[in-house]
Amino acid sequence: MINFFDSMFGFIFLIFSIGIFGLFATRKNMIVVLMSIEIMLLAATISFIIGSFYLDDVVGQVFALMILTVAAGESAVGLALIVVHYRHKAIISVDSISALKG
Repeated sequence: MINFFDSMFGFIFLIFSIGIFGLFATRKNMIVVLMSIEIMLLAATISFIIGSFYLDDVVGQVFALMILTVAAGESAVGLALIVVHYRHKAIISVDSISALKG
């Protein structure tokens, strides 16, 4: 019989795989790349929460809260950079952003 935790880790693996697919398959739009990174961080957070419940420990939940805080900051900074780049170049392509390398 399949355990609840086994099925949840399968679901987490599916979510993380969707994030990796979105990151590597659709590299044209920067917003899709940021959303894929957020999906991968969400899968890691759910993994820590489920592991914390399984081990009956609070440390995983605290670490998940820290991951969500970092993910929120990363989203805010990433979206701000995309807005500034869009106002300057009027395009949000990854190719145009990679041309900014020094």
